[in-house]
Amino acid sequence: MSRLLRRLLLTVAFAGLFVLAWTRLPATVWYRDRRPTRFGRATNRFMGRFAASGLPSFGMVTLEVPGWKTGRPTSTVLVLARHEGHEYLVSMLGEGALWVRNVRAAAGNAVLRHGSARTVRLVEVPAGERAPILRAYLAVAPGGRPHIPVAPGAALEEFERVAAEFPVFRVEPLA
Repeated sequence: MSRLLRRLLLTVAFAGLFVLAWTRLPATVWYRDRRPTRFGRATNRFMGRFAASGLPSFGMVTLEVPGWKTGRPTSTVLVLARHEGHEYLVSMLGEGALWVRNVRAAAGNAVLRHGSARTVRLVEVPAGERAPILRAYLAVAPGGRPHIPVAPGAALEEFERVAAEFPVFRVEPLA
């Protein structure tokens, strides 16, 4: 086995174990009051580099958008949810997530990285249309489950109750 292949397999195995551990630890290890802890910020930095590399195949992407206050580029790791042929980004931390504020301030203009960079426009989905997208998101994002107070297989009506609290953005490619 070549050295590169061995290294790649170890990286993928490490990422799989990391994600498994991530889903088993309580959410308070990473977030308190819907803000990342020091450990959460360090984890997000590592996962941002990992997601941008294109190695993980479980829907992780790195969102790059100018900061709403400084204008300097910021990056955030998110899970891309797919529903009815479209891609969506969901804020598992709700309205208070800084990336949501940054996207709104940038008029939706952003870059998604997963192996390569693609320039996109993020269009906010109205609250009345978010429920099925939130359900699709919870099916692919185990890290979001502790933050969204609905079981992944719950009826759509339960998602409709909380949909207004969690911003959702449709990803539209820019040509």
